[in-house]
Amino acid sequence: MCRSLLTAALGVLSTTLCLLSALTGLGLALLPSSTAFAANGGNSSIPHILVLGDSLVAGYGLGPDEAFPERLGAALNAKGRPVRITNAGVSGDTSAGGLARVEWSLADKPDLLILELGANDGLRGLPVDDLRRNLSTIIEICRKNGVRVLLAGMRAPRNMGPDYARRFDAVYPELAAQYGLTLYPFFLDGVALDRSLNLPDGMHPNQMGVQVIVERMLPVVERELGALKAGN
Repeated sequence: MCRSLLTAALGVLSTTLCLLSALTGLGLALLPSSTAFAANGGNSSIPHILVLGDSLVAGYGLGPDEAFPERLGAALNAKGRPVRITNAGVSGDTSAGGLARVEWSLADKPDLLILELGANDGLRGLPVDDLRRNLSTIIEICRKNGVRVLLAGMRAPRNMGPDYARRFDAVYPELAAQYGLTLYPFFLDGVALDRSLNLPDGMHPNQMGVQVIVERMLPVVERELGALKAGN
C-alpha cells in the first residue's frame, strides 16, 4: 500500500517537473534575443541601436552572430562608426506583438530604433488598419521616449489579392510621410524570391542574404546616425 502511494507520488512529481521544464523552455523561446554588439567595449557615449522586429531580424535559422543586427553592428564598426546594437527580434511576431513589448524594449534607452514589423501580419492576412494603428502607436511611443525611428517597409504576399497588397504596401510610405521618418522601402530588397539568398523555406535570408540587406541598408543607417550626432 505504502509502496503504491510512494510510486504514485513520484509519478506526480516527475510529471510536474516535466511541465515546469516545458513551460520554462517556452518562455525562453518567446523572449527576444538581446544580443548587444558593443563595438567600443561598452562605452555608453556611443549610439545605441535597437532593432525591433520578427524572425527576419531575430536570426531565424542562423548562427548566434549571423543575424541582421549583429552583422549591421560589425559593418558599422568596420567603417569606424562604433555602436551598441540590441537585437529585439522575436520569431513569429506581428505588429501587435511588437507593440505589446515596445515599452519594456525601450527600457535600455536606445537612441535609434529600426522598426521591422509587418511580414507576419501580411502572411496571416491580418487587417491592414490594425497594422497601421500598431505601427503608428509604436512610433508615437518612441517619440515620447525621445527615440529616433528608421522605418523598414514590408510588402504583402501577392496571393492575398491586389487590393490587400495595395493597401498593405501603402502603410509604410504613408506613415513615414505622416511622422517625417526615414523609410527604407523594403527590408528584403534584393533578397526576396532569390533562392540563393534565402534558407530552404524561401522566406528567411541566409548568411549571404543578410549581408545583402546590411550592405543596402548601411548608408541609410549611417545617415540616421549622422542626424543623431547633429541633433536633428
